[in-house]
Amino acid sequence: MTQPQCSLSLPLGILREANQPLHLGSHSMRLLHTLLTSPDLLEPQFIYGIYLDDIHVSRYNSREEPPRMEHCAPWVDQQEPEYWEMMTQDMLRVIDIYDNILKEMLHIYNQRNHTLQILMACHMLPGGNFSHGQYELLFNGHDYIALNEDLRTWTAVGKAAEMLRQNWEESGMAQSSKTFIEGECMQLILEKLDHGKEILLRTDTPKIHVTRKVRADGEITLRCWALDFYPAEITLTWQRDRSNQTLDLDVIETRPAGDGTFQKWAAVVVPSGEEQRYTCHVDHEGLPEPITLRWEPPQPSVPNMPIVTGLVLGALLMGAVVTFLIWKKRTKGKERAGSESSLHGNIKPS
Repeated sequence: MTQPQCSLSLPLGILREANQPLHLGSHSMRLLHTLLTSPDLLEPQFIYGIYLDDIHVSRYNSREEPPRMEHCAPWVDQQEPEYWEMMTQDMLRVIDIYDNILKEMLHIYNQRNHTLQILMACHMLPGGNFSHGQYELLFNGHDYIALNEDLRTWTAVGKAAEMLRQNWEESGMAQSSKTFIEGECMQLILEKLDHGKEILLRTDTPKIHVTRKVRADGEITLRCWALDFYPAEITLTWQRDRSNQTLDLDVIETRPAGDGTFQKWAAVVVPSGEEQRYTCHVDHEGLPEPITLRWEPPQPSVPNMPIVTGLVLGALLMGAVVTFLIWKKRTKGKERAGSESSLHGNIKPS
């Protein structure tokens, strides 16, 4: 299997003062653990990634030589080598834990190819307070067991997952997960934000526009676009005659653009001819105030007056030249005829 590479591209030229204090907005930390088993592998392959606000921060792959934690962002490389060695040792302990979980599951399933994925996440409110957390286990791509919103109880899918849930309840797995999510995970957000505040705490104003497309049924799709913005939190809504449109609204999740910014759109279907009754409303940290905009019909093309004037003058000049040449030709013809007549008149018969 091809090892995953760091997926990060940030506009490093957009920086804040290095000593600027943290102004905390909404942030999230996701830790994704993946174990792969195959007849071709003597030991399960373990892949680990840390994501801050969908930005790949750090990674680990047990098949690399030597296997170790490494950074995926230049601002994370500020850590000393001892830090990465400590992180690598912590990762080896995590591998032992999840390897035991996988062994429990392999007692139930006979197949030899398996994928075990565990997502742990914490979400921070503006100001730095804890919002909510996640612990989800997927087996071979399917939901298996997950920690409920109270972070105290589990939801299991299927009889085999129910057996694992009972084991976890007896061992206090929920409490240890809750402690990590509300404590270490939140602290990890603050740590990464502090190291990368010049980039992560910047604000990029969204570029906004509205497009129009005719549907097969003759109705119109108006789509409001927000591009190249940061941070990811943004609000896009449509209104018809100042009333919110929610039933017919189609909104995609905010997604990374691949360059360290985000993009999002919201669409609404409207009757043809009623486009101007609909307005898109956008709110983002990078805007001094919310923006309202409509679809603007394309303006009819107006010819460039200097070009038109030049063409007219050119045509007049050309006409004058042609007229002059014709006049000159006619004048020469008359002069030649007069000369010949005068010449013939001076010759007398002998």
